[in-house]
Amino acid sequence: MSDRQLPYVPCSLPLTDLDYRQLLPLVGRANAALARYDGLLRSIPNPAIMLSPLTTREAVLSSKIEGTQATVDEVLEQEAGLLKEGAKFRDIQEISNYRQALYAAREHLKVYPIRLGFVRELHRILMGSVRGQDKTPGEFRTDQNWIGKHGCPIELATFVPPDPLRLHDHLQAWESYLETDDIDFLLQAAVVHAQFELLHPFKDGNGRIGRILIPLFLYQKRALSQPMFYLSEYLETHRDEYYRRLKAISADDDWNGWLAYFLRAIASQAVRNSARVTAIQALYEEMKLAIQAATHSQYTMHVLDAIFNKPVFRSSDLSRQMLREFGIHEKTTPGLLRQMRDAGILRELKPGSGRTPATLCFPRLLNLAEGREVL
Repeated sequence: MSDRQLPYVPCSLPLTDLDYRQLLPLVGRANAALARYDGLLRSIPNPAIMLSPLTTREAVLSSKIEGTQATVDEVLEQEAGLLKEGAKFRDIQEISNYRQALYAAREHLKVYPIRLGFVRELHRILMGSVRGQDKTPGEFRTDQNWIGKHGCPIELATFVPPDPLRLHDHLQAWESYLETDDIDFLLQAAVVHAQFELLHPFKDGNGRIGRILIPLFLYQKRALSQPMFYLSEYLETHRDEYYRRLKAISADDDWNGWLAYFLRAIASQAVRNSARVTAIQALYEEMKLAIQAATHSQYTMHVLDAIFNKPVFRSSDLSRQMLREFGIHEKTTPGLLRQMRDAGILRELKPGSGRTPATLCFPRLLNLAEGREVL
């Protein structure tokens, strides 16, 4: 076997001999942009609800890097019962799992730090009941794997991850590095992500787990007040360079090129995320007044939070949620929804018929989350 096909031996962490003259200006710009974004996050009273569509968008885009084709509105429509079984249905299941893993991670990190056991649990959630479920969900690999064209032998692989017999030691070193404080938390986040991808510890799903870990690590380092900084939009747009930079680490030990790419990604995406969060905040405040004007109801805030959290829904599901969470009588909610539909706040995607409830959507929020007019 040639050197090119020998299993990769990862660098020791922390890295040494980095080109700080090149990197530090990028570090400064990325930190400043991230701080501005986090300032917006801190100003939102209920970010998990208001930014729920952005969490779905991250799940869509991170999964798209791996080949899924569904969109934000399709995911939400499927969850409201509008889409049936098929190829798109399987894509949506993978995206839903990704979002579930993000939510589970958010709860876990309120109490515990990132550990290998936690990473395995995220993988178990991600791979449950989808195409990779036969690839040992929640378990680190015990076999040698490789990356290349579909069906290619290891001799023709473009990358051969570390020997499984050494993998546990490499993962332990990676976990120990998470607990240290390197020269800068964004540089460290870049190293954490790339090293995880190069270790390739699972049979499938490594890219998605690695991308989930980026905001979680930044939250753990207190660089973010919420683990809600989503980078996949930039990585998906610049997908070829993303893979090329990771490959250059294993092929040429080019960490500087990867770190510069990652820092540019953070700075660029922080600006985009800030603009989207600002727009969502403005829409939330506008809708607070619009729903009150349309319904004159004391339940304005409850309904507002519900449609932000789930902008495609069946009317009966929302009625049950309002009863369960706030004690609002089931006969009250349909009237509120009708008034909001008549005011143009909600749109009917599918009318009710007999015992089948209507499916409604909040189009302005969906268009904001998708970044284009979809409804």
